[in-house]
Amino acid sequence: MQTSTTCVMRGQIVLPYWLLQVWNFKYFEKITEVYKSFQISDEYVGSLKYLLRDRKMGGEEAEHDQQSPLLLGFPSTMEPSESIKRTGTMWTAIAHIITGVIGAGVLSLAWSVAQLGWIAGPLLMIVFASVTIVSNNILSDCYRYPDPYAPTRNRSYLEAVKLYLGDKLQTVTAVFVHESLYGSGIAYTITAAGSVKAILKSNCYHKEGHQASCTYGDTLYMLIFGAVQIVVSQIPDFHNMKWLSVIAAIMSFAYSFIGLGLGFAKVIENGSVKGSLSGVATSSFAAKLWLIFQAIGDIAFAYPYSIILFEIQDTLKSPPAENYTMKRASVIAIIVTTFFYLCCGCFGYAAFGDDTPGNLLTGFGFYEPYWLIDFANACIFLHLVGGYQVYSQPVFGVAERWFSKKYPNSAFVNNFYSFKIPMFARFQVNPFRLCFRTVYVISTTVIAILFPYFNQVLGVLGALNFWPLAIFFPVEMYFVQKKIGTWTKKWIVLQAFSFVCFLVTVMGVIGSVEGLISAKLS
Repeated sequence: MQTSTTCVMRGQIVLPYWLLQVWNFKYFEKITEVYKSFQISDEYVGSLKYLLRDRKMGGEEAEHDQQSPLLLGFPSTMEPSESIKRTGTMWTAIAHIITGVIGAGVLSLAWSVAQLGWIAGPLLMIVFASVTIVSNNILSDCYRYPDPYAPTRNRSYLEAVKLYLGDKLQTVTAVFVHESLYGSGIAYTITAAGSVKAILKSNCYHKEGHQASCTYGDTLYMLIFGAVQIVVSQIPDFHNMKWLSVIAAIMSFAYSFIGLGLGFAKVIENGSVKGSLSGVATSSFAAKLWLIFQAIGDIAFAYPYSIILFEIQDTLKSPPAENYTMKRASVIAIIVTTFFYLCCGCFGYAAFGDDTPGNLLTGFGFYEPYWLIDFANACIFLHLVGGYQVYSQPVFGVAERWFSKKYPNSAFVNNFYSFKIPMFARFQVNPFRLCFRTVYVISTTVIAILFPYFNQVLGVLGALNFWPLAIFFPVEMYFVQKKIGTWTKKWIVLQAFSFVCFLVTVMGVIGSVEGLISAKLS
């Protein structure tokens, strides 16, 4: 009989083999108290709970995971016969996060700092980073229901809200989630077109001189980006796009470093640091207030990724527990992101002062070296190809699985057909997937053509979704999961935190909508 086999150790304290035999799930809380008495870290507690849970489930959940969909949790008939395997690690999660976070938002931060000034600008970026980390840590624990080590997975933000808060709030959440995801696709289309246009203008200025009239429209380049997305959108889901996220993350680092380097070089060339403590001067207090509110909206757009957190977490293998890995990935990714945001925003403002362009790399504060400007904008375009997919795949998954459940006998919705193109591997096509995703991409492209206003669109999207998706719903789910009573100390602190963030959202929406209307009418 085995009596001395080690299950885990910390220092010189060893837990015996018999502890693994306690596999009844209802004793988890008591087991946790035993772990804490041995001063074992949360990582080991999560791993052992995971093992004990699997012993109780008898492998049933592992089998279920192979067949369960990415988002909604009901049996999928949309996928081909191959099963879904969770192979993600902390590093792939970091790549997914950076792909989703460092995108269109980073290019507007120098302009945002210019509106806020040297004190408020950097300080707000750090505040938003801290809020994002707190929000994502709360959400990571809600991936499993009703506690972080329970067998039921929440594969999407909407599914988590439904389990924790009920059907009515899920309906409200669905409006914000899909509006945010859809809006991100519009913003990325605008930004990608601006980057292609910037490459052409850079070459034109290099050949004809900086005073030349190098004007190009947006429509053609938005259509090109849309055509690329129609093809890339046929990637089935997050489990099949790790390579795209890695490439996109590399591109984001590349153009962020270039923007940082160009800003630093410009400061050296100027021989001084431009800007002021109060930011750009305006003709009236009201005009200044609108710009401040819009800048807050732009910064709010640059950080949160709560609506795709569960999709990313659902790709992670375990043990260790998924929430443990996701929290580490979130902290590392946000620290890296904040460093680049501060560098790009602050060096951009230091280089141009009150003349800081709305888009650091496409607003033509920089003209030379033209080839480096071209390369940076090419990196932006490639990154946005991946970023668009990060924010669109959840929408695709929700729609396809809803139709699959609604029409289980439809060949158009459920059947896959195999095709072989010469010189390419054989691939499978689902008619509904092809049609729905194509129409989706076309619609985001059309709206981007109608409203091609970079800073204003980012401000509206960021401010409108910041409080409900990054703060309110995560906090409410946390109350339910941790059974926090009304008017307790923790309840009061978190409600105050939520209310302050609500005020930030109101200010951002007002300023950004005013800017969008003014841009459309001018």
